[in-house]
Amino acid sequence: MRIVVVGATGNTGTAVLKELIDRPEVDSILGVSRRLPDQEAEPYRHAEWTTVDIQFEESRSTLAETFEGADAVIHLAWLIQPNTKRELLRRVNVDGTRYVLEAASEAGVERIAVASSVGAYSPVSDNELRDESWPTGGIEGSHYSVDKAAQERVMDDFEAEHPEIALARLRPGLVFQSDAGSEIQRYFAGKFAPVQLLQHVRPPFVPLPNNVRAQAVHAKDLARAYTEAVLRGAQGPFNICADDILDAAAISRAVGRRRNLPLPSAPLRPLLKAAHRIGVVPTDEGWFDMGVGVPLMDNSKAKRELDWEPTISGFQALKELIEGMSTGVGEGSPPMRPRKATASDQAELPAEGHRPSDEIDTDLLRQYMADHLTGATAGLKRIEAMAEAFVETPVYPELSQVATGIRAEHAYLEELIKRQGFSRPTIAAPLAWATEKASRLKPYSRPPGERSPSAMVLETELMLSAVIAKLHGWKMMRDHAHELGVSEQVFEDLIDTAYDQLNTLEHVHEYARARAFAKGENPFEPRET
Repeated sequence: MRIVVVGATGNTGTAVLKELIDRPEVDSILGVSRRLPDQEAEPYRHAEWTTVDIQFEESRSTLAETFEGADAVIHLAWLIQPNTKRELLRRVNVDGTRYVLEAASEAGVERIAVASSVGAYSPVSDNELRDESWPTGGIEGSHYSVDKAAQERVMDDFEAEHPEIALARLRPGLVFQSDAGSEIQRYFAGKFAPVQLLQHVRPPFVPLPNNVRAQAVHAKDLARAYTEAVLRGAQGPFNICADDILDAAAISRAVGRRRNLPLPSAPLRPLLKAAHRIGVVPTDEGWFDMGVGVPLMDNSKAKRELDWEPTISGFQALKELIEGMSTGVGEGSPPMRPRKATASDQAELPAEGHRPSDEIDTDLLRQYMADHLTGATAGLKRIEAMAEAFVETPVYPELSQVATGIRAEHAYLEELIKRQGFSRPTIAAPLAWATEKASRLKPYSRPPGERSPSAMVLETELMLSAVIAKLHGWKMMRDHAHELGVSEQVFEDLIDTAYDQLNTLEHVHEYARARAFAKGENPFEPRET
């Protein structure tokens, strides 16, 4: 079988790839994502890859071509953040599902599995197990739940129009695995959460709502359910979760404490709302509403019809996730990237304790490399901010790809300086960071909070300049590769990457400048290039 996985780089998608690789029935895998992974890394190297942004109606024809010759499609793509961009979330999650299903039908695909969720269900106030017949009306106030319910309506319509296609909708509980630790921290806890401290110390108690109860599933078990669904041509909804219930006591034990501090739910919602509004956490109050309102699921249908059994308990999956969050591990894709890029992601390094040759002025070399690291820090912050600001545009995947590369290069340069015995810049780097932040406050003749159409042009031009400076820095270091203790080829590869980044940014600039000053055009509006 040839199977296409849409959204193949996230938590579930990565696990699905690993499962499909081990199945003898699967001959080939095509991964589809907005942002491509490291195609040399496991498990991504075992698949073919293409990039499609499913939020655009025009993407249906591209998807149909992509699905040609496929025996099955597994649709996992779902955008969780940013919470504030509701139209974007709706386009990707609900409209995107419609486009994927229509394209699969057009391509003649006969088996489809789609990622729904426990969040699609209507709320309950008890602990009774519900099967798949429970209504999928969603939970008002939770954008995730509302969109999952809307996605269910899209699948209802599709099933009515295409009864000949086997459409399975899987409704998992919370999906945990160790390698998703950094991804889940970014989406829900935020960058300010000191989760790395869990490696050394555990809190004396865990404050939790007194009515918390949830079900989880390990990503590996969930991946097996998706695989069985398409291999068997299963049809209809399936609850996927481990057999145990995660209540306050179980969650506390998973964190490493036997005591939990039960808290009333009523005051927690406004506290979470306030924390989200001021930017402390990315999770809004809708997630709280869903967390205390979703039903507990009966998974017997999946056991019966898919011959599926959970092999890892929800408690074990949660413990594994907490360990992954504390250590900051991840995988080689943009959503699953580790908390901190490592130098090994980029190229070889000199041996520990290496010192430059006495034939060069090490003081000058140290200052030169420190200056480049300062500039690289500012450039990294700028490209990450650009990708975030332009997430609704068709050029977002390209900007995100450049950001991923620059993040790894920054880590490499940082470690290279360390291996030379040089100290990192102290005052200069924070000053460059502050200057970069200040440069983004330019009003562009627009009211506060309203983005000027020319902003993308100017930001891209600044980034082009930064990459050109970096390119010449790599050339200078290539000329002194021997003294630095690495091969010239390391820097030749970095130079080639810089040229690729320049080409990408030139394309972004072409897109932006064609719309920046024309009346009625706006580069931030969602539309095809």
